[in-house]
Amino acid sequence: MSEQTLRERRRKHDLDEVKTNDNDNIKASGSVQPSKPRPNNRSNNYSWLTWGIIIGYLALLLYRNWDRLYDFMHPWFGIKFTSNNEPRSVEILAEPKKQEAIIAAFKHAWSAYERDAFGDDEYHPISRVGSNLTKAGGIGYTIVDSIDTMVLMGLEDEEKRARQWVQNNMNLDRDGDFNTFETTIRVLGGLLSAYYLTNQSIYLERATELGDRMLPVFDTPSGIPMSFINLGRREGVTDKHNHGLSSTAEAATLQLEFRYLSYLTENELYWEAVEKVMKVMKSARVIQGLAPIFISQQTGQFVSSDIRLGSRGDSYYEYLLKQHLQTVRAKTVKKRCIMYDDAMDAIHKYLLKRSPREKILYTSELIPERKQGSTEVTWRQVPKQDHLVCFLGGSLMLGATDGAQMSVPPQMQDFTRGQVRDWRTGVDLIKTCLATYETKTGLSPEIVHFRERDDAIPATSVVHGDWYIKGNRDNSVPYDARYILRPETVESLFIAYRLTGNNYYREFGWRIFKSIEKHCKIPEGGYASILHVDTIPVTYEDKMETFLMSETLKYLYLLFSDDSVLPLDKFVFNTEAHPLPIFTPHMRTGFS
Repeated sequence: MSEQTLRERRRKHDLDEVKTNDNDNIKASGSVQPSKPRPNNRSNNYSWLTWGIIIGYLALLLYRNWDRLYDFMHPWFGIKFTSNNEPRSVEILAEPKKQEAIIAAFKHAWSAYERDAFGDDEYHPISRVGSNLTKAGGIGYTIVDSIDTMVLMGLEDEEKRARQWVQNNMNLDRDGDFNTFETTIRVLGGLLSAYYLTNQSIYLERATELGDRMLPVFDTPSGIPMSFINLGRREGVTDKHNHGLSSTAEAATLQLEFRYLSYLTENELYWEAVEKVMKVMKSARVIQGLAPIFISQQTGQFVSSDIRLGSRGDSYYEYLLKQHLQTVRAKTVKKRCIMYDDAMDAIHKYLLKRSPREKILYTSELIPERKQGSTEVTWRQVPKQDHLVCFLGGSLMLGATDGAQMSVPPQMQDFTRGQVRDWRTGVDLIKTCLATYETKTGLSPEIVHFRERDDAIPATSVVHGDWYIKGNRDNSVPYDARYILRPETVESLFIAYRLTGNNYYREFGWRIFKSIEKHCKIPEGGYASILHVDTIPVTYEDKMETFLMSETLKYLYLLFSDDSVLPLDKFVFNTEAHPLPIFTPHMRTGFS
């Protein structure tokens, strides 16, 4: 029998079988019913078992990677997009009564300082004495740091007395070592801001003298500035405690002040000095846009040290954005904006985490570790966040709107995906910082830690849900628990309110102000830091930081002002809250 005949018979057999099956399934109604397969219980059991394993595996995978999934989906599904029917602008009006209360608080602090310590760098409200930062004498940190706040609040008599002191008594010829960073942001920044707001020439004269005395700090092999300046000798001084290294934040937080001084005086030396610092740092980055907290003055290279957004790291990231904003986003400084974008990408990739239970977003720290006998560095993540980091929420929102260049509130459909990400991260970080104010005093601690899965919290810690204040082993008052009148959260509240018009930010700012009044105010005059935010009655630390009057009370006052006062699209605030105008540079700038 041929192969072709066999194929025809098989085909005929298959057709007959199909017809037989169809006939068996015809019912009286004439409809055709499909044949029912015989049940196979073993096959069904295997199928259910397979699906159970797959579902279980996916559930485990989801549980272990929830943080990443949340962060990926949140920018798209965790945001309320504004419809076209909603208003594209809200009116930012002043609240005079609350402003008056904040002015009264400023006067309570200033009058005590003026009474007991006028001319001294710092004030101690309980002992009612002043102190200076060097044995050679002070340069009026508290006075200069407070002048622009007086101007904004309309305190003309106080500003006049402060100006007279600057003209007649301020002595910069001090044979003492002053911190480069602090002197720049508080004194140089304060003088420049006071000059812009008052047009009093004495402020620019003193600022120019100070800038000239400080230039020698940049005389290092790399151009990275030394940590201290001897103003009398005009000599830079290295920090012996840090083995001659410079703090990243301190070296990269001089740019706004020196660039504006260069613009006013048309002296390019100031600008070139701080521009070189940024060029060196751009070349030396370790992990994409992140920077360790110490850099060598000799080589211009970062050294193995912590990566964090808190102390010694914070204002490096702040000034990446603000340098871009200060010069009307000029093409010649655009590369600095790229550094900012790279840094924000790296922060989202490496530093942001969510707590396991309440999904609180926070910034972690990276600690370098090297195994014995190995040259390879690994990075250990620590769930710790300084109060200093609370500037970042407002900064991200400001960066997302390119310096308030959008409607209030901004329309999310006008954002790129990256802007949506930064905006939502900023909003969430502000919420996290506000959560740390839910203490017995209503004030936030200096440092908080966040819960991790299966972690062991020290028994002496004070736990607030997913975050806690780490206690000391000897049961003494932990450093982390203190509140030293810090401004970073109210700074972010001010920016967030100006960008959104959401009254929630004003309401919380008022709560913080009332807590400061209740727990930090000294009846005889001034305000003091407290040692533990979760202990009532409070225990004071005998010190009133200068940033209370230059930052905390200023930002609270601005929070309740109308938006014609220092609009965010026309001014940039240095890291000590001194407002400087946005300007067009008259020289070619930028770096390759």
